[in-house]
Amino acid sequence: MSHLFSPISLGPLALANRIAIAPMCQYSADQGLATDWHMIHLGHLALSGAALLIIEATAVVPEGRISPADLGLWSDQHAAALAPVLHSIRKYSPIKLAIQLGHAGRKASSAVPWQGGANIATGDGGWQTVAPSAVPHADGDTVPLALDEAGMVRVIDGFVDAARRSHELGFDAIEIHSAHGYLLHQFLSPLSNHRDDQYGGSLANRMRFPLQVFAAVRAAVPPSMVVGVRISAHDWVAGGWDVEQSVAYTQALEQLGCQFMHVSSGGVSTRQSIPAGPGYQIGFAESIRRETAMPVIGVGMITEPVQAEQIVATGQADMVALARAMLYDPRWPWHAAAELGASVSAPPQYWRSQPSQFKGLFGATQLVQR
Repeated sequence: MSHLFSPISLGPLALANRIAIAPMCQYSADQGLATDWHMIHLGHLALSGAALLIIEATAVVPEGRISPADLGLWSDQHAAALAPVLHSIRKYSPIKLAIQLGHAGRKASSAVPWQGGANIATGDGGWQTVAPSAVPHADGDTVPLALDEAGMVRVIDGFVDAARRSHELGFDAIEIHSAHGYLLHQFLSPLSNHRDDQYGGSLANRMRFPLQVFAAVRAAVPPSMVVGVRISAHDWVAGGWDVEQSVAYTQALEQLGCQFMHVSSGGVSTRQSIPAGPGYQIGFAESIRRETAMPVIGVGMITEPVQAEQIVATGQADMVALARAMLYDPRWPWHAAAELGASVSAPPQYWRSQPSQFKGLFGATQLVQR
């Protein structure tokens, strides 16, 4: 039996296999509102056969958007725009749905990638960014305002309100974005956090605000809703955030009720030097998995079924998450199941596509009505 296609649970959330679709920013929202693009994009990924679909980084306050075209969930209007997308997915797919909630901090107010991705100045349609310290991400960027107590309360309230809306929308899980150089990662890393108060300096102090955000989100939704965290396990810069600190953060999160860790790396510094290659981040996931009872999701240039199977079978990670590979091949789980001798869920409208040599590949889709 394939390990990749064996069931697993994230807390109370039962998953049919170990394949997740990682959150991928689409930069296609209108003032934070979901558009037809989200219906098309998420709809076809929901038919992939993966067990879990994590919707892109969704801003909890307007100034927390990476770009002006980011998805948001800071009002009931934003929830109403996203609701039809979830309804359609629920009608035709058994995939479980999570949403990644985040705040970009000093990396906010940026152009979309296909327009260069550079910081947009306040006089050019951008907005004032905030961060743990008044230190820009890159030379020439808008200098962020260092968050004061009132500013931190606003961020926490934004996460709480967005979490409640996520539950009301019927999401199965929330992933708090604490990676890739965005606000919570900025608090964690000594490269971006230069504070001299209770939120800076020591590891315990740098973890304080991200842990407060997690605790507030966990308390805002019922126990039936899973809450996990995505982290960057290493800054890839000397003197920055590293695996040992990530383990300490993971263990502190676990004590607060965290139910899974999604392990990535990098993003907080322009000085990072990343030796990218197949599975280049899986070692971080493996190190964290050894120190926690929570399921760990591994990522990082996972493109081949045998590669993913080995990661799960050898215990390097409990699940794998694919992003760009899934965009390139939205039926990657089908092809992986065929190669590994497993079966995968597919809608009956597609059963006729099953190749004769893979008889039994498709299992019936059990629709979830809400």
